[in-house]
Amino acid sequence: MTDHAVDERSKLRDANRDYAIGLARAFGGAIVFALPLLMTMEMWQLGYTMDRSRLLVFLLANLLVLLRLAHFAGFEKTSGLRDAAMDALAAYGVGVVAGTSLLALFGVIAPAMSTGEVIGKIAVQAVPASFGAVIARKQFGGGDDAEQDEKERRAGYAGQLFLMLAGALFMAFNVAPTDEIVLIALVMSPAHELFAIGTSILLLHAFVYSVGFSGQKKVSIGVGQNRALLRFTLPGYAVALAVSLFVLWVFGRTQEVSSIEVLSMVIVLGLPAAVGAAIARLLV
Repeated sequence: MTDHAVDERSKLRDANRDYAIGLARAFGGAIVFALPLLMTMEMWQLGYTMDRSRLLVFLLANLLVLLRLAHFAGFEKTSGLRDAAMDALAAYGVGVVAGTSLLALFGVIAPAMSTGEVIGKIAVQAVPASFGAVIARKQFGGGDDAEQDEKERRAGYAGQLFLMLAGALFMAFNVAPTDEIVLIALVMSPAHELFAIGTSILLLHAFVYSVGFSGQKKVSIGVGQNRALLRFTLPGYAVALAVSLFVLWVFGRTQEVSSIEVLSMVIVLGLPAAVGAAIARLLV
């Protein structure tokens, strides 16, 4: 056997080992991120009560987010669109397997249930699990921060807003299925809602300014903070509100309610979504 052949076999073996390690991290990330929702009754119910067309829209949106996330922080290194697409699909597959296994373990899915109910429960739970799977390399210490920062720099301002969107989507998804969102929106007064908006913007700005997004310079109080407010904080809050409205629509919370009630729910959900947007760089 030639030296070249030996080198090729060694490279292939190393690549397979790295991919196996990446998959192990992905399963770990899927379980860590999805476990709270896997043990939530509202999520079980959504599996068979959600409108199937809205569920399909949500799954497609999730795949698009996974595709972009895989470019920034996939569970293995990516070098192009094809690699990112393979990572995204693999992460969703990991999410499906992890979600199915734990739902079966908890007795939430069983052979006696209808196929539609089982598929619906797995599809809903696979969303947070796949999110955890795709960013497992960053969370479990296998990521290269310098490499990710360079990718973010090349992605530019749009890339920063996308990271905010991803963080907002994950955080909003964690609380949107609960009835408490509706309850809080009902008991809050207009004064409470204005205070919630101000708190959301303040928290988002504090995190954005302290965590620092790519391209944001560390500057003194005054003009620099105003620039960060206009460039990152306010657009980030707008993204958080848009994500909140989308998630509420997906879960059917906007049906048969007034526009005022919808606005109240968006403001309530906008608070955790804004926090998710703000800490997106820590998560992703």
